[in-house]
Amino acid sequence: MGFRKKNKSPPVLSHEFVIQNHADMVSCLAMIILLGLMFEVTAKFAIMFITVQYNVTQAQDEKQETVNLYQYGPKDVATVFFYLLIAVILHALIQEYILDKINRRLHLSKTKHSKFNESGQLAAFYLFSFIWGCSILTAEDFATNPTFLWEGYPHTRMVFQVKFFYICQMAYWLHALPELYFQKEDIPRQLYYICLYVVHITGAYVLNLHRLGLVLLVPHYLVELLFHASRLFYFSDENKQKGFTLWALLFVIARLLTLTLSVLTFGFGLPRTENQGFSLAEGNFNVLTIRMTCLAAICLTQAWMMWKFINFQLKKWREHSQNQASKKKTVSPKSKPPKREPTRGGSANGVVKSETSPRARKAKAS
Repeated sequence: MGFRKKNKSPPVLSHEFVIQNHADMVSCLAMIILLGLMFEVTAKFAIMFITVQYNVTQAQDEKQETVNLYQYGPKDVATVFFYLLIAVILHALIQEYILDKINRRLHLSKTKHSKFNESGQLAAFYLFSFIWGCSILTAEDFATNPTFLWEGYPHTRMVFQVKFFYICQMAYWLHALPELYFQKEDIPRQLYYICLYVVHITGAYVLNLHRLGLVLLVPHYLVELLFHASRLFYFSDENKQKGFTLWALLFVIARLLTLTLSVLTFGFGLPRTENQGFSLAEGNFNVLTIRMTCLAAICLTQAWMMWKFINFQLKKWREHSQNQASKKKTVSPKSKPPKREPTRGGSANGVVKSETSPRARKAKAS
């Protein structure tokens, strides 16, 4: 009996090596940053990566209690980088301990396998972000008063939950860019929507429009959560397609809500506020050029999403009509074959048979 051949480990820093060990390498880097908190020399640098920076103490009106609020600054880049590493680790854990085990049971094709992994990762993120965003909106009363979106602009100070929410959002979507290195198919489509998320979320954070950005993200994440959850159920059983109908309805409502709130904020709310002008020191970007640029970016994004949505629905409708047509052909009864007219050879044979019959023999004998 021969010895079994051992699988050789791939060369260091090769493509296969990075795919197999990227989560371990990122974990080591995150552990180095955490170990920096143990030493006094490196603690002031390590804490910049882990904790939220730029806290400001503000006294409440009519009360002597103080509230810790936060602003943004260059050090937020380090914080986003650290939580980008955490996002990579969580991505690998969800993939290995949840999605891979389900994939082994479903026995999906390569195309469905990659789409299932994508929907599984995004569904987990959208669910977490939607619950977190709803809790912030409930606590801060963002949704009850629409004028709260632009009153008192610029909104340079945020509570801890809002700032940490935006840091985690930027970290997650930035972590998705290096994850494309491990993809083999459909990279341009994923790159488009990842860049759109990064640009819009970062823009709302830098331009002090975090209130509007949060209100627009929560319903959008709900719609995306429903779509990817429906796709997961579809991969497990192709007959489960009712979730896509509800998603289509909510998708259109979310697009109309986004356009309505954007036009109200940039077209009617911000032009009527007291603080008009452009000032980097004060964080004020309330000028016509920036307002129209933001509104145009949102409208073009919504139009692009609606165009993709319409093409998707038309494709599904064509596939459904083709399936119905094929089913009708298989179910319809087969037409009976027409009766064949007797040929000359057949009639001659009939005559021969009639002549050779017993009665014909008797007639000949008589």
